[in-house]
Amino acid sequence: MSLLKTLTATAFLLAMSSAIPVSLQHVHHEHEQDAPHGHHDHEKRGNTCSFPSDEGIVKLSTTHDGWAQDGACESGKFCQYACPPGKLMGQWNPKVTSYTYPGSQDGGVYCNDGELEKKIKDNDYCYDGKGTAEVNNKADGSVAFCQTVLPGSESMLIPTEVGSGSTQTLAVPGTDYWDSTASHYYINPPGVSADEGCVWGSTSNPYGNWAPYVAGFNMDDDGKTYGKIGWNPVYFEDSSPFSGDKPKFGIKMSCKNDSKCSGDSCEINPKDIGLNKVSNGANGKSDGASYCVLTASDSSDIVIEVFDT
Repeated sequence: MSLLKTLTATAFLLAMSSAIPVSLQHVHHEHEQDAPHGHHDHEKRGNTCSFPSDEGIVKLSTTHDGWAQDGACESGKFCQYACPPGKLMGQWNPKVTSYTYPGSQDGGVYCNDGELEKKIKDNDYCYDGKGTAEVNNKADGSVAFCQTVLPGSESMLIPTEVGSGSTQTLAVPGTDYWDSTASHYYINPPGVSADEGCVWGSTSNPYGNWAPYVAGFNMDDDGKTYGKIGWNPVYFEDSSPFSGDKPKFGIKMSCKNDSKCSGDSCEINPKDIGLNKVSNGANGKSDGASYCVLTASDSSDIVIEVFDT
């Protein structure tokens, strides 16, 4: 039987219900909701907080003051930030435990009258994910995997740029992450930098929220890593100018250790397979976009290979 039929209901929900964020399901020509906002050498600037220089987080060059959100880090709000590749944001509103709006916006560190305050005292700003997913970039150009900010606005602002011929670890949350949600990525074409791709895009190019492919990962308490790759539903919207264009790159998802793998490797290759199709594996459709899933047991790795077509 296929993986979709053999997964338990709980495991399947963990793997799939959180594998496509709201931002991929209802998209996104411009922001539908305002994100909460977010500085921390403890410099006071009126009713805003400064970006921290000493907490091991990534200062973005594409956003206001480097925060992973649309505006400043304002007093009385939670301020989202980006962590290095493979790491996860360790701060959010501990009073919000379910994926419902507006509470789902309360990710990051709290700005208390110009001073940053960790609401989860035992957590660092960033912590290591499970380390069981990676990108192997075999394409000629670097590839930007853009992680969405969740909890937060779900904008694709957190960059993981993978150079040609190199590998990079992706963030895999366990059940200790906020509401046991998965990590979500938009996958931009080779040659598109993180500064170009990890932002809200437009119909000028298939970048950012218009990128052709998406991916998601998480791990359950038994050490099973669930991986998903798929077409981005937005790519095929009526308003999309790209819906008839075949991307000039593909992706393939497989397990490093076949004996630990549940399900067949699967591939998105528009040149050989066609638009909005995936090969083999446990697959289905979400909002009209094809996807496939894979499970690696015993904390084994799942690899996404990026290649030119």
